[in-house]
Amino acid sequence: MRIGIGLSLLVGVLITAFAWPAANTEPRDVPLAVAGPPEAVAQVEQQLNAAVPDGFDLEPVADAAEAQGLIEDREVYGAIVLTPDGPPHVLTASAASPAVAQVVQAIAAQMTSGPEGAPQAPIEDVVPLPDDDPRGAGFSAAALPMVMGGMIVGIALSFAVAGVWRRVAGGAIAAIGGGLVAALVVQPWLGTLEGNYLANASVIALTIAAIAFTLIGLNALIGPAGIGLGAAVIFLLGNPLSGVTSAPEMLPTGWGALGQLLPPGAGGNLLRSTSFFDGAAAGGPVLVLSTWIVLGVALAAIGHARRPAAQVARI
Repeated sequence: MRIGIGLSLLVGVLITAFAWPAANTEPRDVPLAVAGPPEAVAQVEQQLNAAVPDGFDLEPVADAAEAQGLIEDREVYGAIVLTPDGPPHVLTASAASPAVAQVVQAIAAQMTSGPEGAPQAPIEDVVPLPDDDPRGAGFSAAALPMVMGGMIVGIALSFAVAGVWRRVAGGAIAAIGGGLVAALVVQPWLGTLEGNYLANASVIALTIAAIAFTLIGLNALIGPAGIGLGAAVIFLLGNPLSGVTSAPEMLPTGWGALGQLLPPGAGGNLLRSTSFFDGAAAGGPVLVLSTWIVLGVALAAIGHARRPAAQVARI
């Protein structure tokens, strides 16, 4: 009976972890550039706040070229360029977030709605997704195996390999190999990714290593319970809060930012940068993943040092 109750609670936790962020997905201070006279920009801000209260954080820019530069640098998700004698010109970047691009398009259509036959706002996707993955479904689907791969590597090495440093070495080899193989599948074969193959493979390898080393380190420090703790944080918390299927700014306030501090969110965000934006805004995610790798190795070292000599050979 206790096992049945425990499993029932586990199912509830799983559903809550994945369904709650998805059910509360909407724009929250999404960075958006607006080009035009100050009076017109203020009017657009009022219209956006009326349509989606507190949904967008507007960045005034001089013209369309500056707006496009901010999009390509991953500082904003899109832009509205106001024109003096026609509907606004809308810039989106589906590669940054198909969900945000759809929201921006819908709001632009609402802003320019008028009599039948009236000119509609032209929409330009300045950083589009690949032709083989126009909706980003392949990219989103590839993120979960990347996370699961890191967990499998960390768990398998923790139980199948004796010696902490052998596990760490095995994790490094598995991460590098896994990154090369995964990138080979999703880029030249499936066409889900673009950009430099080795850069994308390195991102996948970093993500796998960050997750695997964390689990190895926690196991060395506190035993199998550490693996359970690490898996819960990474899978039940990090995966649904990663923002891979939408954007961090589309998740409940604060939770999206937390997700970017965990390996799934940082890895997914970094892969977007290397694949579609020539590495723009890659510094933060690289720092996050590197920190998790260093933390995992440090935990492994501490756990190894604290074990009695008789147990060191077995761990």
